[in-house]
Amino acid sequence: MVRINLLDTRTTSFGDLISNGKIYRVPPFQRDYSWTEENWEDLWQDILMLHNNVSISHYMGAIVLQRSGTTDQSFTIIDGQQRLATLSIIAVAVIEMLQKLVEKGIDPQANQERQEILKRTYLGDRDPRSLRYSSKLILNENNNDFYQSNLVNLRKPLNIRSLSKSNQLLWQAFEYFFTQLEKLPEVTQDGEKLAMFITDTVAQGLLLIQISVEDELNAYTVFETLNARGIELTSTDLLKNYLFSLFRGPDDLQEAQRQWRRIINTVQMEKFPEFLRYYLSLKHTRVRRERLFKLVRSSVNDATKAFDLLDQLENFSGLYVALSNPNDEFWRDTPENQPYIRELNLFRVKQAYPTLFAAYQRFSPENFTRLLKLIVVISFRYSIVSRLNPNELESFYNTVATNIAEGTITTPRQVFDTLRPVYVTDEKFKQDFSLLSISTKGQKRRLVRYILSQLEVDASGIQVEENSFSIEHILPEVPTDEWRQYFTERQLEEMVYRLGNLTLLEPSFNRDIGQKNYQSKQEKYQNSVYQLTQRITAEEWNPDTIAARQRHLAQRAVHIWQSDFL
Repeated sequence: MVRINLLDTRTTSFGDLISNGKIYRVPPFQRDYSWTEENWEDLWQDILMLHNNVSISHYMGAIVLQRSGTTDQSFTIIDGQQRLATLSIIAVAVIEMLQKLVEKGIDPQANQERQEILKRTYLGDRDPRSLRYSSKLILNENNNDFYQSNLVNLRKPLNIRSLSKSNQLLWQAFEYFFTQLEKLPEVTQDGEKLAMFITDTVAQGLLLIQISVEDELNAYTVFETLNARGIELTSTDLLKNYLFSLFRGPDDLQEAQRQWRRIINTVQMEKFPEFLRYYLSLKHTRVRRERLFKLVRSSVNDATKAFDLLDQLENFSGLYVALSNPNDEFWRDTPENQPYIRELNLFRVKQAYPTLFAAYQRFSPENFTRLLKLIVVISFRYSIVSRLNPNELESFYNTVATNIAEGTITTPRQVFDTLRPVYVTDEKFKQDFSLLSISTKGQKRRLVRYILSQLEVDASGIQVEENSFSIEHILPEVPTDEWRQYFTERQLEEMVYRLGNLTLLEPSFNRDIGQKNYQSKQEKYQNSVYQLTQRITAEEWNPDTIAARQRHLAQRAVHIWQSDFL
């Protein structure tokens, strides 16, 4: 059971949070403001619901705060910056609407006073020297200057298009909510009602679960426990902030930032936790997602180690991306690897990534290719045909990865020796293949094409383009009454997607024969260019014929998908 050291967990409102004299800071390197009109509209609809029914409230989710240093007056926003920034912008829009009333001469003195009260309550206090407002909310290094200068102090930017994307979004958020307010004339024509709208409806009606934590590690654990949408992004930000905190000089920090951006641009933010887990599996066993931050923090505690980690991650980032794309430029000089990469993606195999990370670094190009082929064979036997528990594979691949990284495994044969327990035996593979049934609909269709094309290559010795043929169901998917003479209802359901009932056929032939009887189909099969199809010569097509053909295909499959090290 996970134990989390929480300073405080409570239900709070935006008003209670922001009007209590505390300052909330977004870490300098946290991700930029990213909400768009879809998010603003969702929030506005919630606000309108509250406006029309003041007796209800609406939960906006959790906000995670970490106390800054020893003071109780300053908090770091670990999660929730998008919501707090947006709610502050709504306050800005209301204050600007009050200014419009003042300019129109509508109760100017009272509305001017309301403006000042709302600014002090929701935005910040005015500096007695500069007379500018200092914010209760401090955004990250890319957004804060714009937020303070142009939103908190109500100054329209001279050239919106010249702003960064995130600062454009901040200003567009203000314009969106100001426009929405204008659609509520019963509110916007009266300063008192405008003030009530922000203080009662927005500030008190929107509730947050405030979670205060002691340190970054507890914050990370909270993310994993909450299991909320966007968790990967936030946990990645948390790790980035920790690494950047280890750099003391501005030059080191700038270099680390540049390196981090290169890594994220390659890997993509949402996939970074997965990438990091595979990398850490080179040195640690059974790396769980919830332990990522803890593992990094325990082993990386100074700038030198942080740079080393960033160097390693950058080195592996290109390979990580290329493993999911056979057409990646990464494989330009080794095109022989592309078919195996394509197969691994077809099988959705990722457990082997740590092994491939280590082998790419330590093995010769030739041995890396041999390893790819071995992993394809093991995966096809274990996961696709025998359909065994994929979790078992992970621990084996993890062991292989650490052994390659440590230099105790130096060849693909040694990899095979270690993976031998998960290499499905010929006898079991043949038995399972003989009974294999795969739907030809949806994503599985590509898998059927792959299997049939490999069986055809084995039969004819000629390469087959997987998208060049139609998948022919000898027993049709929608059988006529004539077909039903040979199959019971249960057999019809069980047999139609058995591999023994499937073959390759030219698309024009496939259209011609449709649901015709077996004799009509069999005549067409003899004119096909595909050897696998020409060999369908049984006198009739029934459950026994399908089973016999599939047993024969299984015998060939044993030789097609076989390790080179037996």
